[in-house]
This record gives sequence, structure tokens and C-alpha cells, in this order.
Amino acid sequence: MRLVRATAAMLLALAALLPATPSWGQAPVFWDSKERLPKPDLGAMPRLRFLTTTDFPPFNFLDGNGRLSGLHVDLARAICAELGLAAKCEMQALPWDELQGALAAGEGEAIIAGIAVTAETRGTYAFSRPYLQFPARFMMGRTGALSEPLSDKIRGKRVGVIAGSDHESVLRSYFPAATVVPLPTQEALYGELKASKIDAAFGDGMRFAFWLAGADASGCCRFAGGPYLAPDQLGRGLAIAAPAGRPDLAQAFDYALHEIAVKGTFAELYLRYFPVSFF
Repeated sequence: MRLVRATAAMLLALAALLPATPSWGQAPVFWDSKERLPKPDLGAMPRLRFLTTTDFPPFNFLDGNGRLSGLHVDLARAICAELGLAAKCEMQALPWDELQGALAAGEGEAIIAGIAVTAETRGTYAFSRPYLQFPARFMMGRTGALSEPLSDKIRGKRVGVIAGSDHESVLRSYFPAATVVPLPTQEALYGELKASKIDAAFGDGMRFAFWLAGADASGCCRFAGGPYLAPDQLGRGLAIAAPAGRPDLAQAFDYALHEIAVKGTFAELYLRYFPVSFF
């Protein structure tokens, strides 16, 4: 991906950021249903073209028939519908390194492809609010998996994590009572957990969800506790990028994303592509 808690007080601060109660099949909620955003009037726009790539499954990819598909494609269409621009909605796939130039040249109105929201990119783009974030999660054996609060329950447990990763930093900062077991690869992490050589694994919830749903996991394990969001360390999630000079477009996307969320459309799309929820 291109986006690529020690004391009780710290854990409470982290928990306050959680967007949803964790559930095997529940979609996250990032929007306040009571919030009212102004509806934009974009009727004069001749088109609304989203630029994306084909190499970021399940967000954007080519299906078996060579058609552009994925969560981003379906989400872009839903945004167009909310803005009354369904008939003017377009998608164009380009190589990753051509997206910025194409947007600057007016070949599209927005990029929906996982551009990281950072201080540097904010100088180039006007971003919508995040519509999806990527929490850290614990995985444990299916029997005996711990529940929240984990701050004390994890004490002395051997917790595997990818060595040198941002997730290792989060684990050491927020769960110092755990016995951290750095491992070299994702495959090693899964293997140690399946073999019960570690009590838990800690890492990217989305990656874990795909593994849990796959044959390799063989139903051995499940999520435990969480989800945990640490934006300063793990990124601020996915947002739509409009040109820096078009904050009005970013605000229009906020309106559409809010409506899509409160109507349940985003939950439907999310669970279509992530049947094992990472929240």
C-alpha cells in the first residue's frame, strides 16, 4: 500500500479514536450521522473523471474480463450519483507515476488511488476527509482469544510483530507489558502464530483479515481486542485527492462520502470487498 499505549491513560486516548466496535462482519463508521454538510451544486461541470490505477486490489484492479473494478471504482460511482453527476462520471486508469501529472494537466478532476495524506502532499492536493483507515489488530488462537481491555491481559504474552515496522513501534509504545517477538516477514509471523510459538500477532488489520479468510489460516485464529488507530504512526487512511486549487471539489466529496456513509452504502461496499472486516 502506498499509504503506505503503555499506561491506562495512553490506552484510553487510543481507544477514543476507535471508529467502531470490532466485529467479524461490521463496517467502520467515520462520519457523524447528525452532521449536516452543505450540498454542492456541480451541475455545470462537463464531467467528473476519477483517475486511479489497476494494481491496488481490492481497491482498483482489472477483473477477469479486463474491466476496471474494485472498491474505489464502486465508491467513485456512488459519489457521482450523490452529486447528481452519474451521467458525467468517468474512470481512467493510469500507471501510478503518471497520476499527479495527469491531474495537473486537467486530464481528470480527482485521484482515488491511495495517495498518502501528509504535510508534503497537502501542498499538491486538496484532500477529502478519510473514508477508510487501517487499524492495527491483534490476532490470537481461536480458542482463548483475549477481549478488551488488553492492557493488563497482554502482560507477559509473547506477541509477534514485523521487525522494524511501524506496528512494532506502536506495540512497544502502547503495550509495554507484552513480550515483543520481532519476526522478519509476514509469513514468519503467521507461521509462528499457527504453531503456537507466540501467543499473539500484532500488525496491519487489513492484511490479517485477508489471511484469516484464506485457506492458509485453516480457521486457526481470530482477531482479539482492537481495532487500534494511530494516525501519526500508521497513516491517516484513504482520501480522495483533488487539485490543490479546488478545495470546493474536496468539500463536495466530503458531502457525498457523508451521505454514502449514513445511508449504509459504504458499509455495503466495504463488506463486499472485505467480508472479514478488519474493524
